[in-house]
Amino acid sequence: MSMSSSSSVTMQTLTPHVYWAQRHGDIFLRVELSDASNLDISLQENNTLQFRAQGHGAKGDNEYEFSLEFLEAVRPEVSHRSTQRQVDIKIKKQVERWWDRLTLQEKKPLFLAPDFDRWLDESDAEMELQAKEEKINRISVESRVRKDPYLGLKRGYLFMYNLVQFLGFSWIFVNMTVRLFILGQDSFYDTFHTTADMMYFCQMMAVLEVINPLLGLVKTGFFPAMIQVAGRNVILFVIFGSLEEMQNKSVVFFVFYLWSTIEIFRYPFYMLACIGTEWKLLTWLRYSLWIPLYPLGVVAEAVAVIQSLPIFDETLLFSFPLPALLGHSLSFSYTLQLYLVLMFLGLFINFRHLYKQRAATIPLEEKESPLSDRHVFIVHPLNCSPLQDEAAHFFSSDCLHTHTHTHTHTHTG
Repeated sequence: MSMSSSSSVTMQTLTPHVYWAQRHGDIFLRVELSDASNLDISLQENNTLQFRAQGHGAKGDNEYEFSLEFLEAVRPEVSHRSTQRQVDIKIKKQVERWWDRLTLQEKKPLFLAPDFDRWLDESDAEMELQAKEEKINRISVESRVRKDPYLGLKRGYLFMYNLVQFLGFSWIFVNMTVRLFILGQDSFYDTFHTTADMMYFCQMMAVLEVINPLLGLVKTGFFPAMIQVAGRNVILFVIFGSLEEMQNKSVVFFVFYLWSTIEIFRYPFYMLACIGTEWKLLTWLRYSLWIPLYPLGVVAEAVAVIQSLPIFDETLLFSFPLPALLGHSLSFSYTLQLYLVLMFLGLFINFRHLYKQRAATIPLEEKESPLSDRHVFIVHPLNCSPLQDEAAHFFSSDCLHTHTHTHTHTHTG
């Protein structure tokens, strides 16, 4: 009797704990069997996986085996990897689709349980699959791109340019803010004399924003860059710089303050883009502050132009000489009046343009909360020109030309 009992224990089949998970195209099995040896893993013709091995499992050091008849057809190739702790098995489905369960029999075997370390529901698995496909496509595209030997140099130049501009406009902004708190409204009337040198420097540096597209450093078109730089320089050098009567007016404060407020967020945004980094709050501010600041900037510049008209009429500065039969000269104020009309026409066109640009950059669900974790924004290291305002949602095939659209900025935005 004793020998018969001992023989039945010896012949008893032991099954290890098996954990499973799936993707649309794969089945993953994790067999809890440490120090496994004499592995025998095969896939039978009836779509059944047979497993047998010697190892240390739930019942100690013994021989363990199990079989699983899958719900649907799988490919005959079985890959496995044995470690000191477990045996990992990977099997490919014959048809890539989601299974309701693992086995053909509805009742789950007692030794089988979900592998929660790898478990995903169907929607999560689809997102994972999509992310892998996008990564493969991106790598495929990047592998076809000729590597630019000067990429690091160009990136460094654009980073330093944006850094210098950021520091310059920050100095202007801080200087004007401190003087406003100390002197109050009196600071309005000497803004030009305290900050003009730095503003001259920053706006002369901005000429590089016209040169950069010509050199192919950024994808922004030459004419949008020229319009932006020329627009501000008309106000700075022609209206304020050439007319001493304008330099003591309070409108200088508002124009300079609006310009510097825009730039202290714009330039750091592109600095971070040069090193492939994004700060979500800064991105939100960069693409949201223009909503109040852009119209205010146009109004402030229009006031400056209007205030300068009688001065140009009186001084005849930049006037165009005419033949004696037509009069003495044509006042420069007529040119400025035409400029005013174009300025407000541009306000309407560019406001719509900037709104579409913001909508493309900041998804609808992000507009309420700039700190939401759902916002994903990928910036290529060379999307760092202050004139490249569109969002780079995908890496393109050209390391310098990552955008699919080119947007135009006005001098205030």
